[in-house]
Amino acid sequence: MRGFLIILFVVCFNLAQAQTITLSGKVVDKISQESLAFASIGIKGKSLGVISNLQGEFDFYIPNEFRNEILVISMLGYKSYEAPIWSITGSSLVRIEMERSTTFLKELIVEDSLKGGDVLRIALARANDNLPQKPFLLDGFYRDIKRVGGTYISLMEAAVQIYDEDSKEPRNKHKLKERVKLVEMRQSLGYESKFTTYFDQDNLLEDLLLNNNIRYRQIDAREELFAVMNREKDSYYNGHEIFVVAYTGEYSLRFFIDKEDFAIIRFEFKTNTDTQDVVGKRKNLEGRFAGTDKVVEFKRYEGKMYISFMKMTSAINWYDLEKNELKFKTELFQQLLINNINTNPLSRIGATESMKRYGLQFQHFNYNKDFWDSYNVIKRTPLDSQIIADLEKAGPLEKQFEEN
Repeated sequence: MRGFLIILFVVCFNLAQAQTITLSGKVVDKISQESLAFASIGIKGKSLGVISNLQGEFDFYIPNEFRNEILVISMLGYKSYEAPIWSITGSSLVRIEMERSTTFLKELIVEDSLKGGDVLRIALARANDNLPQKPFLLDGFYRDIKRVGGTYISLMEAAVQIYDEDSKEPRNKHKLKERVKLVEMRQSLGYESKFTTYFDQDNLLEDLLLNNNIRYRQIDAREELFAVMNREKDSYYNGHEIFVVAYTGEYSLRFFIDKEDFAIIRFEFKTNTDTQDVVGKRKNLEGRFAGTDKVVEFKRYEGKMYISFMKMTSAINWYDLEKNELKFKTELFQQLLINNINTNPLSRIGATESMKRYGLQFQHFNYNKDFWDSYNVIKRTPLDSQIIADLEKAGPLEKQFEEN
């Protein structure tokens, strides 16, 4: 009987392990062999997906039921890569070589007279047509890292669910419309540092979601804006030709817009000048805005555009008021990856399930290592070695997750 139970345990364990396929790979340019950061990795016709990290690397945990499906990797300016999942799961590390797209001239050429402002005007006007107009539920991975004076002091990672009734234009464009549920969370011990008080104590994930300028219609459809938008060289994404329109001045704006339905695929924003606007005071120090850099990217699923990835970096310089000299800089790095889309949720996230509006660092969860071992995240890279080294001055990260 004992032997039977042991065999049964081994069989059940192997079955459990077989429920998920782990696909590890690296995405590179076919010619230059350079790593391709933030390439979209997904399954054809499915909502599951991840992105590559700064080194082009990824780990993709795929339910075994999808082993006969087609893996699709997409990147702006490149032809999509497709291959059956079963055909590339034997290797410990798959190297994906992406081929740059080329524009083929048709026999009959119709002069495209649309200017940059015209393209953007149409895209903004068609937001309701291209964004989802019925309830949906997103599974996501959130990460924020804080740095002070060049030293990383804290890491926060969370698995979340995001529910939205629709993506219609809200009356209040600066009040969160989505409801967010924290599923799992892990954090380093750095939140005990005295420097954490120099960062906003609000819910930073909520702040990031509110920076989705497309969903919240925070880009004013003004003629002054349309007049300065320029068309750049067209691009290519996931089998579609893409308009690229941009403006560069005291800030930079860039939109990637599908030529077929004028859906916004990607939005980039970056400040180019140091405004020195006062954003806060701590003791005898004054915080002055030092810049922000943001990317918002969307994924087409069932004919609508859903948020798929966001990243934002924001910086503040802290000055001694008496001497008016710079003491240190604080930097906040935020990322949000949507790894699954449910377009027909059976229930909504209730008010009691929603995350609290105060800082995530105060919303404690016991560290669940088994959960994180098979959850689709943005893979850490060798470039993160300084981050890990700085954070592990307080002890191994795994131990910090367990103790915090």
